Amino acid sequence: MVVKTNTKELQESRRVVLDLILSNHKIECLTCVRSGNCELQELAKKFNITNIEFEGEMQTHKIDELSPSIVRDTNKCILCRRCVAACKNVQNIGAISTINRGFESCISTTGENSLNDVNCTFCGQCIEACPTGALHEKQTTDEVWEKINDPEWTVIAQTAPAVRVALGEEFGMPIGTSVTGKMVNALKRLGFNKVFDTNTGADITIMEEANEFIERFTQNENLPMITSCSPGWIKYIEMNYPELLPHLSTCKSPHQMFGALIKTYYAEKEDINTEKIYVVSVMPCIAKKFERQREEMKNEGLYDVDNVITTRELARMIKQANIDFLSLEDEEFDSPMGEATGAAAIFGTTGGVMEAALRTAQDTLTGEDLPKIDFEAVRGGEGIKKATVNIAGKEIKVVAASGLANAKKILEEIKTGKADYQFVEIMACPGGCVMGGGQPIKSSKTRATVDVRKLRADALYTIDEKSTIRKSHENPTVKKIYEEYLEKPGSYRAEKLLHTSYKKREKYKI
Repeated sequence: MVVKTNTKELQESRRVVLDLILSNHKIECLTCVRSGNCELQELAKKFNITNIEFEGEMQTHKIDELSPSIVRDTNKCILCRRCVAACKNVQNIGAISTINRGFESCISTTGENSLNDVNCTFCGQCIEACPTGALHEKQTTDEVWEKINDPEWTVIAQTAPAVRVALGEEFGMPIGTSVTGKMVNALKRLGFNKVFDTNTGADITIMEEANEFIERFTQNENLPMITSCSPGWIKYIEMNYPELLPHLSTCKSPHQMFGALIKTYYAEKEDINTEKIYVVSVMPCIAKKFERQREEMKNEGLYDVDNVITTRELARMIKQANIDFLSLEDEEFDSPMGEATGAAAIFGTTGGVMEAALRTAQDTLTGEDLPKIDFEAVRGGEGIKKATVNIAGKEIKVVAASGLANAKKILEEIKTGKADYQFVEIMACPGGCVMGGGQPIKSSKTRATVDVRKLRADALYTIDEKSTIRKSHENPTVKKIYEEYLEKPGSYRAEKLLHTSYKKREKYKI
C-alpha cells in the first residue's frame, strides 16, 4: 500500500475545510487572548490563507462571562470538541456538550445556561484543551494595575509553587525551568510593594493539617481525612458528595491562609492599615478565582485575598511592562514572610501535600527528628496512588488521587464502605497544580510528545531536594508566627483565621 499525504488534491481539500471553519469564526486575532498561541492561527499561516473565500452567514452567540473563573466565547469555537472530551472523559463532569444539529451545532451547557449556573467546577481543563480563544480565564489584571498605581494601597503579591516552574515557558524557556528569582524580580519591577512566597502559607497549612490529622487519627473520628487545598475539588464534592463533607480537612488552602495572616499578623507587625492592603495571589489555577470570593474566605468583613491572577496573566503583565524577563537577575522573596521549605514546594504536584504532611506527622507522633523524608509511594503521574506507611508503630493507609474522574472512584469507595484509608489527598487537575487551568497552554502536538507534567513536577522535587529545610515544622518563619501570634496549631486564633467550613451546593441553578 502506498499512502500519499501531501498531494495537490489533499492540500486543496485541507484549504477548503480550513476556509469553511474560518468563514464562521470571529476573527479578532489582534485582540484575542490566544493570539500567538492559537492552533487555528498557525494552520492559517501554514496553508497561506490570506482571504476567506466562503463568505456568508455567521452564527452569533452571547459571550458567557458570569462565572468568576471562565469566559466562554462560542463565536471563536471551531467545534473540535476537545473541551467536551476533557470535561466528560478526563474529568467525568460533563458540564458542556454539543447541542443542536448542522449549522446550528455549538458547544453549550444544560439549558444553555452560564457555566456559573451548572455543574462546572472551574478546574479549567477545558481551557487547556481549547485550540483557540473560545475559552479563557476571566482576566483581572486591570484591577491589579489600578491598585499598583494608587499610592494609598499596599499591594502584596504571593506566588504558588507551580507558577515558578511554568512561567518561563511563556518566555520561550524549556518546559519545567525553575525561574523563582526572575519571577520575584519581575513582580518587584511591576510595582508590588512586597513579594511573598505562598510556600510559607503551605508550610503553615501542613502545621494545621498534620495536627488535624493526628487528632482525627488518634480519636478515630471522621476518617479518612481528605485534603482541602484544591478549590475545584472542593466545589466538586459540595455538588456531588455533600454527605462526605465531614471527611474534608477544615484547613483553608495555602494562599487563603497566607492572605489571612498578611492582613492580620503582618499588618500588625508592620503597622499597616488592613483596609488598605491588597493581596494578589499568582496561581496556576483558575478555580482559585472562585475560591477567593467565597463568603467563607472572609475575616472581619474583609476577604483574605483580593485578587487571583494566573501564570498566564502574570506573563502578560510582564510583557505589557516591557520587562526583558530572560535578562533579569535573581532576587529573593521579601522577609519576614518569604522563607519556605522543600515540603511546601512539592505542594504543586500530585502527592506533594500528602508527602509534606507525612513528614510533619511522623515527627510529631514519634517526638523525634526522623531522617525519612521522601515518601516515593505517593509520587508519580498515576491518577491514583495507594500506599501504607508505618509511623510510630502504626500503619496508616493513604491514597493520592488527581483528576476528578479519579476522585470519584475514591469517593465511591468511601461512600460504599469499601475503603480503608486514613488520609486522602485529592487534586482536581490531572497531575496536580503543575497542570492547572491557569498554566501556560501547550499545543496538542506538544502534549502528545512531551510529558509536561513530569518536567514541571521534577523541577519542584529538585527545589525540595536542594532545600536546606525540608520539613514544614522546622521553618523558622513559621515557628516565629506561631510563637508571636498563633500560639500553636489548632489554637483559637488559628481556627478563626486558618480554618473554614464547606456546604452542600446545588449542581444547577435553573
